[in-house]
Amino acid sequence: RQHEGPRRVKRAWVIPPISVSENHKRIPHLLVQIKSDKQLPGGVIYSIKGPGVDEEPVGIFSIDKFSGKVFLNAMLDREENDRFRLRAFALDLGGVTLEDPTDLEIIVVDQNDNRPLFRQDVFTGHVVEGAEPGTCVMTADATDADDPDTDNAVLRYSLLQQGAGGMFSINSTTGEICTARPGLDRELVGVYNLTVQAADMSGDGLTTTATAVIYLEDINDNPPEFTKEEFSMEVEEQAAGVDVGRVFVHDKDLAGSPNWLAKFTILEGDPEGSFAIRTDPYTNDGVISVAKPLDHEVRDRFELTVSVQNEGPLEPTAPASPRALATVRVRVQDVNEAPIFRENPRRVTVLEGAPPGTSVTTFTASDPDTHQFQTLTYALLYDPADWLQLDPHSGTVRTKRELLHPSAFLQGGRYIALVLARDDAEPPLSATGTLSIEILEVNDHPPLLQPTAGVICGRPGRGGKLLLGATDDDRPPHGAPFHFQLSPQHPQLARNWSITRFNVTHAVLAVLVPLPQGPYSLPLLLRDSGTPHQEQQQLLNISVCHCGREGTCEDGALAAASTGAGITLEALVIILGSTILLLVLVGLGAARVRRHRQALRKGLLQRSQDDMRDNILNYDEQGGGEEDQDAYDINQLRHPELFSPRAKAPVRRDAPLSSATPLAPRKLRSGPSDIEDFINEGLEAADSDPSVPPYDTALIYDYEGSGSVASPLSSIVSSLTDEDQDYDYLSEWGPRFRRLADLYG
Repeated sequence: RQHEGPRRVKRAWVIPPISVSENHKRIPHLLVQIKSDKQLPGGVIYSIKGPGVDEEPVGIFSIDKFSGKVFLNAMLDREENDRFRLRAFALDLGGVTLEDPTDLEIIVVDQNDNRPLFRQDVFTGHVVEGAEPGTCVMTADATDADDPDTDNAVLRYSLLQQGAGGMFSINSTTGEICTARPGLDRELVGVYNLTVQAADMSGDGLTTTATAVIYLEDINDNPPEFTKEEFSMEVEEQAAGVDVGRVFVHDKDLAGSPNWLAKFTILEGDPEGSFAIRTDPYTNDGVISVAKPLDHEVRDRFELTVSVQNEGPLEPTAPASPRALATVRVRVQDVNEAPIFRENPRRVTVLEGAPPGTSVTTFTASDPDTHQFQTLTYALLYDPADWLQLDPHSGTVRTKRELLHPSAFLQGGRYIALVLARDDAEPPLSATGTLSIEILEVNDHPPLLQPTAGVICGRPGRGGKLLLGATDDDRPPHGAPFHFQLSPQHPQLARNWSITRFNVTHAVLAVLVPLPQGPYSLPLLLRDSGTPHQEQQQLLNISVCHCGREGTCEDGALAAASTGAGITLEALVIILGSTILLLVLVGLGAARVRRHRQALRKGLLQRSQDDMRDNILNYDEQGGGEEDQDAYDINQLRHPELFSPRAKAPVRRDAPLSSATPLAPRKLRSGPSDIEDFINEGLEAADSDPSVPPYDTALIYDYEGSGSVASPLSSIVSSLTDEDQDYDYLSEWGPRFRRLADLYG
């Protein structure tokens, strides 16, 4: 077999690209006819496939299956599809492929059917005023949907309208807009509106337009200026912080910007700084206000020189101009002013105990309204103790009563009063002055010996000393230091006793020679440090006790009597010994009472119509001995009106010493109802008696009021024999029922 060469493809089956113009209106339109010479005509069936036939967009192309003619069935748009690639097939009548599939390419030829489109309808740009020519602002560019390889998409730009002056130009190829001339002034034209055109076919085809808005940015090229040269204002005197008025300026620069905001300065006419000026940020006005209160009587008018400039500096390109100045005339109006106390508070001094009518001071005010004839009157606004009287016309303050010290109305030794001064204007005004009165202390009290009794060991040395003290109702410097000495009227005392200073308020009494036991009365002279000195001779009751080895008193009962005296180490030991002795006495008294309990119990069980209080005995007296078992006179309780409050108080028979200053008699109650107060007063009287030992009991404690409704104890009257009652539970009721437990338990 001979070798076969390359297979030859027939020309009729190779289809070159077919071009067809978009927007072709003659439909259907024959594009091409394909042929296969494998069979005779009429024996071949042709078909095509691909986009535009059986793929989207379907139905644009079709073929006559017997003749092979390809037709265009719809208008084409190159901007949607610029070419179609189809496949052509040739089959015999039996469906057998006669030719290999071949490509059929249909190219859509562009037409200038699209106008240029700007990327936005309005372009916005900014440029500072006074910009140099050639300063570019923005680019207004457009696009064209036509074939960019043809003139259909070649664009050219131009400015159709920009107003007078021709201040801007546009690059015809790129669409960039730049300044063309100098002289851009925002104060003349702040915004430029340009109409920009784009045309295809290199400027000869379809066109479209857009708007370019150019804003001029402000620079500080205009200084502020006053609207007029002079301004007039009025303000009331004594008004501080109020606005007087405004000065108005005009600035051509952009309102609200730093180039527009003004700054004001008061150059002349206000050396004391009575006025201030600030800028209203919304209106750019200068607001003048009062910085210090004005006084019409001192100065009734001001003439101020005010300047204005911008917050920021002017641009170097701004035209030179002098600094803007204006004159502001301010008139101060006279108004009624309140009186003034020049010295407030007024501090004065008054001697303690000054008699009523004593002149304290003349506290007056002055009226600042010297150009008005007004009369001032005065009144006491605050006088808490009602100590003062005030002349309403002269303002003289006098005492109404004696000024006492100490007093609850004093504050730090001073009495505070308020004085009101009022004028007679319409409406009247007033002022308040503070009067501070210091009550000077007068040395009118001598020092008092504290205590007035004591116990001391009768042996010189360690135990023969006693600490003495004194008090003084006067305040410093009329009190301490105190001077203690033996009475000069009794020089013989110095042989047995001596007094030495311990501190400013105390001294030490010492025994110089051994002294026998017993009571002694030493007259002492006490003197304070006031001016003039106050001194008083007072009696000191001394009990000299038997001294032990350690220099302490061995007689406990005598030592117990000194509990109201100055406390020393020896006294503390005596008190402890007295306590032990007291317990022994209590035991003896309880044994004595127990021997008579049968008779006492019958007295308790006896039901009598007499006053139940007649049968109350002193069962809980612990320390008085048998002398305290006598019943008191019950008539003092039944008829207190018969006993004068000035009657001499009953004296305890067991009192070893008599006080140099006897206690005041205890006042009986006017009625029998206040039982508790009566008993408490008796207890206080007993506790306060410095001449007797502390018995811890009231002198009269059986007062129960008249008409007592107390009934006999049922547990007692129910039986008359001890065997019928069990009183052991009384021992569980505490110390108060211990005596009854001893009697009946």
